[in-house]
Amino acid sequence: MEKLEENYKVPNLEKGIAVIEYLSLHFQGETLQSIKSALDISQTTAYRILNTLVRLDYLIYDEDTKRYKLSRKLLTLGFRSLNEHNLLETVLPRLRDLRDQVKETACFGVLGDEKGIFIEQAQGHHTFRFILSPGKSFELHCSAPGKAIMAYLPNTVRDRYLSYMKFEQYNSRTITTREAYLAELEKVRNFGYALDNEEELNGVICVGAPIFNYTGYPCGAIWISGPKDRLSKEVTRSSAVCIKKIAEDISRDLGFRKNEN
Repeated sequence: MEKLEENYKVPNLEKGIAVIEYLSLHFQGETLQSIKSALDISQTTAYRILNTLVRLDYLIYDEDTKRYKLSRKLLTLGFRSLNEHNLLETVLPRLRDLRDQVKETACFGVLGDEKGIFIEQAQGHHTFRFILSPGKSFELHCSAPGKAIMAYLPNTVRDRYLSYMKFEQYNSRTITTREAYLAELEKVRNFGYALDNEEELNGVICVGAPIFNYTGYPCGAIWISGPKDRLSKEVTRSSAVCIKKIAEDISRDLGFRKNEN
């Protein structure tokens, strides 16, 4: 059996996938030399694989830095695997509406294997605004979207994600225990929105709410991020109302009916 499996291996395909997985951990991209050394493949093979992936639009090559990095094509393919066929198309117009109402950068993300994954954003109108790279992961214990989704997961799914969480402490406001986190999720369910009150980055406030699909499952979250100087307690509360309303609109567009689930 092992010999039979060996006959059906495609070595260069395995190397190509290794390149993609390696670059997924290096958001700024890497050079040909770095890639071939890290993966222990010949320069000729690495060059052919990289240029094939660039030609097929899976990678982007920066002529100035000589670095290769992942394109959004993989993100698109991965997003399709979530089986939410019209989720992104439904979210984007509403995300822009939210941005126009609150003026801050509005974001959309989903759960990944162990953390959250940022998918898309509508950049805020202020000169100083937050910009994220699609595919970037976010922590579940100290982020507004992470809390918003986790609060509404079925217990078995929530417990699985809890088992992965290390509760890394970023500052004195970061939640660092399972007990405190579960209490925080209860607050999220009571208020209908989640808050990151400078729990990861000093001076940065985030407010988020969950999105539900037709089965009532929290399939993602939308949120805003901004400096605490702009997001006072009063502004945060009014922004939360807008976020909840738009999250409800998106959920309704996806077939969710609160009184039926």
